Amino acid sequence: MPFQVTIKPSNHQYQAQEHETLLESGLREGFALPYGCRNGACGACKGKIVEGRVDYGAYQENALSENEKHAGMALFCTAKPLTDVVIECREVGAARDIPIKTMPCRVQKMEKLSHDVMVLYLKLPANERLQFLAGQYIDILLKDGKRRSFSLANAPHDDEFLQLHIRHIPGGLFTDVVFNSMQEKAILRFEGPYGSFFLREDSDKPIIFMAGGTGFAPVKAIVEHALQAHCKREMVLYWGARSLRDLYMPQLAGKWQQENPNFTFIPVLSEPLPEDNWPGRTGLVHQAILDDFANLSGYQVYACGAPQMVEAGQQAFVARGLPEEEYFVDPFTFSAGG
Repeated sequence: MPFQVTIKPSNHQYQAQEHETLLESGLREGFALPYGCRNGACGACKGKIVEGRVDYGAYQENALSENEKHAGMALFCTAKPLTDVVIECREVGAARDIPIKTMPCRVQKMEKLSHDVMVLYLKLPANERLQFLAGQYIDILLKDGKRRSFSLANAPHDDEFLQLHIRHIPGGLFTDVVFNSMQEKAILRFEGPYGSFFLREDSDKPIIFMAGGTGFAPVKAIVEHALQAHCKREMVLYWGARSLRDLYMPQLAGKWQQENPNFTFIPVLSEPLPEDNWPGRTGLVHQAILDDFANLSGYQVYACGAPQMVEAGQQAFVARGLPEEEYFVDPFTFSAGG
């Protein structure tokens, strides 16, 4: 039977199943509790049990001393509720609350989704986890000291693997390696998380997402996080691509629309090919939004993709009444040499 968990001082509440740790259930329900290793070794998730009883689970004593335990502290990554509980901890409210880490990872799986998009699934060392907000990015560190930025396409509750959507830039220093010579089990290093492109959960305004190409990656993370957190806000995703073959995960966005009455998916092709037999929307993706919304004053817009798309959207949407502070962007600026 599930137990109710109340977080102090926010008074947020969620349900934890008997087999789940306090951290697992909190992340599953969309609450950003602090954590690090997720296996009882680092102490980053330490908090107080104010009321109720827990099974403390297996952990390392240097992460939780007996004195701390007697004072009511527990590691939320190992503690499982035995009753309804009230816990006290600092919830992660913004990107500044999350430490930047430099970490190794292994390429667990490579999946080519289209002619020029590869998904990398990165596995962290067994005793490590990366805390991040849905929509943030990491920098892959190359051997010559250069770095390449990629958005995390998975939501925090689904962090067994970090997921990157990588578009091939011919001649690109890193993307050529990914598409031509990288093998599964390859070891990479990265730094992160970075970025302010994440869902503002203190608002109840309806949301318009505008994604161009692989700008879908962080939007995917945000949408999956919002749906996992039972977000009831109206959400519309406009995903722009050149032709049908560039729309590399339409089935997933279509599935969100089928399963969630508050979510709508509108793909927009700028240059559909004759063989596409495309019956849907065409033209520039920001123009499609303008065609559908005469007044944006009551909305939030999250835009990710080419800088030209992001800038065109800003000018046009603000002219339609969108408050400038409600336009959240992640422009993909490609490094010289890819």
